Amino acid sequence: MGISSARSKLVYEHKSHQPIPRKRFVKRVLLHTVAAFALLLFSLLLGMAGYEYFERLTWRDAFLNSAMLLGGMGPVNDPQTDGGKLFAGLYALYAGLAFLIGAGVVFTPILHRVMHKFHWEEDR
Repeated sequence: MGISSARSKLVYEHKSHQPIPRKRFVKRVLLHTVAAFALLLFSLLLGMAGYEYFERLTWRDAFLNSAMLLGGMGPVNDPQTDGGKLFAGLYALYAGLAFLIGAGVVFTPILHRVMHKFHWEEDR
């Protein structure tokens, strides 16, 4: 595979290329946002399933605990079982990472555009 074909497969344009038009940029940001929400939804469902299985919480209480952990607030119901305690601890670690990854996915195209415009030279 040549260099030009490898570059065409990149997600973002190279700094030597002109920044993409605003319409494509907005589409890129929206796609990244959808991906971040998909991660958030998957994480929420994973947490709900774990709380329902290990702690026998209703789906509403499981949703509340999972959402609070994903939002960085902490669980509402203290785990009562050993399995629930282990799950809650591991899910709390995962939720923190999922939040950071989701934020990174959303802000990456914006940061790339700012950096690209800063480094791009129009006379190329």
